[in-house]
Amino acid sequence: MIAQQIQETIIQLSDLDKIRLIEMLMDTLNRPNPEVEQLWIEESEKRYQAYKAGKIKGIPLEVVKERYSK
Repeated sequence: MIAQQIQETIIQLSDLDKIRLIEMLMDTLNRPNPEVEQLWIEESEKRYQAYKAGKIKGIPLEVVKERYSK
């Protein structure tokens, strides 16, 4: 019952208010875990340092686009 009322209210919102609502809801869902974020920071730093040192090579944007367009 409550979900139906919320849906009816949302449908009546302006597009801008709907976007604001979506952003607010996404923010409540996308709270990063600080420990995981720190691990990603450390991993990305290692990869960047390896790239700068010539230990790994970059992948051209065209190759990435092709790979993920399928």
